[in-house]
Parts: sequence; C-alpha cells; structure tokens
Amino acid sequence: MKLIVGLGNPGPRYFATRHNVGRRIVESFAHEHGIPLAEDRFLGRFALGRALDHDVALLLPDTFMNASGRAVAAAVAGLPSVDPARDLIVAFDDLDLPACKIRLRKKGGGGGHRGMQDIIESLESRDFPRLRFGIGRPPPSASVIEHVLSPFDSDQEPPPGRALAIAVRALDAILRDGVEIAMNAYNREEAPPGPG
Repeated sequence: MKLIVGLGNPGPRYFATRHNVGRRIVESFAHEHGIPLAEDRFLGRFALGRALDHDVALLLPDTFMNASGRAVAAAVAGLPSVDPARDLIVAFDDLDLPACKIRLRKKGGGGGHRGMQDIIESLESRDFPRLRFGIGRPPPSASVIEHVLSPFDSDQEPPPGRALAIAVRALDAILRDGVEIAMNAYNREEAPPGPG
C-alpha cells in the first residue's frame, strides 16, 4: 500500500494559497481516481482506495502545517503495511523551486519547510519520497509569510491548474513505474504535459 500525503492547512481560508498546494495535489489525485476523502482519521481527512492497480491511502493532515508529522506518524503506525522508505509519498510546496515547477526526490532533508521537517523528526527518518511543487520566492522586500499564504498569480507559466495536473500525473508515474523512472520523466525542464 502507498500512503500519499498532501501538506497544507485545513479550512477554506487557506484552500487556494501557495502553502496549500500539496493538499490540492492529493485532492486532485483523489478526484481523478474516484477516491472520496471522506474519513476523519489519523488527525486528518483520509481515504483508502485503488489507483493504477495499487492499494492507496490518502491523507490530508488537519494538524496545520507545522505539526504535520503527528498525522503522518499516526498513519504510518496505523497502517502496518506502509514502509515509509518504500511507500510514503509527501506532496508539498517549495520556495526554492520556480513557481509551478515540480521535482521528485527519493529522500532528503526538510529544506526549511516546517511541515516536512516535522515529518522527518516524527518518523526519525528523511528517507521517503516526496513531490516538491515550486511556489518561488517573493522579492527581498516582501514577506515570505504573506507570499506563502496568498494565491498563485493568475499569469504564472505554466498556469497553476496545468501544473497541478502535471503533479497528479507524476504521482501516477510513481505508482506505475517507481520513483526513479518517474524522476527521469518529470525532473526535466519540460515535464510531460497534464491533460488539457
């Protein structure tokens, strides 16, 4: 079973913000595969389902970003078949990537992202795959907090909607082909297109 986690903050106030793009990716993945995120479990919205002939568990922590590790650790403990190094995939926003660019990694540090850092500390491991979705950095004179808690610009290229579709296809590729092959396909300058 694969456990796919989308990081963000709960509630409509945060839905469209850059910081919530991890949640939006997993919500889009759930919609594409007809998996309703209807359970309240593991300190978040949760679902079990099938995607591309794999059993999958989907989790959107409701702990707020900085305490994401509590929810992920609870899910890993409650799903005995999940080995984080092999089965956990975390989708999250990344200030250090240009807006709407994605990168897949097999493992790594938190990179200054407090949600990822909390997961690493809670699991006592940094060895799990992740999907990084670029939100870019604000100008030096601007507030990072305001930047991450505001929506994407409408003139981003690629547009956020298309980039989200590409991110969902990247998750599909991980399930279908494994992380390394998916990395080769999606870590290029021109990732395979999403639908539309």
